[in-house]
Amino acid sequence: MADYDLAIIGGGLNGVSLARDAAGRGLRVLLVEQGDLGGAASSATSRLVHGDLAALERRNLWRVRATLAERAVWLGIAPHLVRPVRFAIPAHANERPSWQLRAGLWLYDRLGPGRRLPAAQALDVTHHPIGDALRRPFGTAFEYSDCVVDDSRLVVLTALDAAERGAAIRTGARCIRADRDRIWRLAIIDRGHRRIVTASALANATGAWSVSTAETVLRQPPPRVTARQVSQIVVPRLFDVDAVYVFQNSDGRLIFAQPYDREHTLIGSVAHGFKGDPAVVSMPAADVAYLCKAANRYFRSDIQPVDVVRTVSGANATLLRDAGAETLESVVSLHASRRLAPLLTMCGGDVTTARRRAEQAVSSLAKFYELRPRWTARAPLPGGDFGWERFEDLVDDARDRWRFLGEAEARRLVGAYGTRLAQILGDARERADLGQTFGSELTEAEVRYLMTREWARFPEDVLWRRTKLGLTMAAADRDALAAFMATASCQNAARLGEAGGDSPARKVELQSIGG
Repeated sequence: MADYDLAIIGGGLNGVSLARDAAGRGLRVLLVEQGDLGGAASSATSRLVHGDLAALERRNLWRVRATLAERAVWLGIAPHLVRPVRFAIPAHANERPSWQLRAGLWLYDRLGPGRRLPAAQALDVTHHPIGDALRRPFGTAFEYSDCVVDDSRLVVLTALDAAERGAAIRTGARCIRADRDRIWRLAIIDRGHRRIVTASALANATGAWSVSTAETVLRQPPPRVTARQVSQIVVPRLFDVDAVYVFQNSDGRLIFAQPYDREHTLIGSVAHGFKGDPAVVSMPAADVAYLCKAANRYFRSDIQPVDVVRTVSGANATLLRDAGAETLESVVSLHASRRLAPLLTMCGGDVTTARRRAEQAVSSLAKFYELRPRWTARAPLPGGDFGWERFEDLVDDARDRWRFLGEAEARRLVGAYGTRLAQILGDARERADLGQTFGSELTEAEVRYLMTREWARFPEDVLWRRTKLGLTMAAADRDALAAFMATASCQNAARLGEAGGDSPARKVELQSIGG
């Protein structure tokens, strides 16, 4: 008997979604990730959970309806991470006519299930806060509802839910070889130790590494995909309203500008083919200039490349059609025979459809396992067991219970941990009870929680993925955080080992064969 029913290589959103679904349906799951969870393209998305207006324009109504249904699911199971906001499209005389925008958004509202979010409407932006940040030529805008998401925390909490359902999650673990027979035999370098594990089925969920993993690690025919880079820029805050601007660019693309952290704006995205190492994705100067120019067409505040405080780029897999053309569709395929163990490949796709994609992928294994019923659309992610309409109530409750929290800090913490915030703050009566502070609000208690429960190993894991506090933290505080985490790692090696790989629900030992 194999050690696991399903081994997954890759800890991006696709990989952890597979792990969560499979573990909840009764499979023994192992996931290995060579770096940090969501450390590549899954932390460089557009941060949108939406129905895809571009698909509506292409008259792909089935996709729009499916993605809007998934938007409703995410609001139900991750109300702390997925937040409804109003999106505003300024009408531009040289782009899509107003009648087209009005008709499209009318249809967009009606394709979504339940219509729980406010409907689209036209705005006179000369007398509305939405217009304060815009140039004068824009007198009309169309406003509609969609959602934004903390993409990197979505990855981590999906992995945490998988772990609490029995999956073994190993970060800092690299699969260097996988031999296929009636079962898979995997050689893994796990933090300096070479280990061998066996699995009845294997999933390649390595994103932009899908081809190289198939060729060099699995030694199997590679999927028909290519790599595509998506990039965005972060600039100082350009507007005060809690909304997302959707700009029609002169080349037909839609550009989004959304609040990022408290003091910044995220503008994106621009996408093109990518060749190179997916671990090192840098944003070309031409793409930075392109997004600055697109934003300057609409915003009063002029931004230049020198104003960019951070670029956000990632490479993901893109499906290749027979004619060689790229499409943003995902790849989910299963290869199996009577003599060989199943090989599942899952790559590409967007944040909105990740849960459904994983559900379909795991269901394809039903011929090999007796699976429990589909479940992920109903079960909340850790900390998400409340209605999204109650988010503000949770913020108020947090400030009532922990009086030392400011409103912005309480909002950040509830948005990250939801109803599990008490696991971090406990019975603290003042900030000093939470230990050392790094910057204005990151506390020792929060860092310890992230290290022992959420697989954080290095400062960048905390500052850029579990939080976005790296944007404002001073260098001295970053150095102090690095020193603290290094000491804590040494002092709590056993606890970190458990949180870094084995399930908080049950510990699963890997078979060691050396070193």
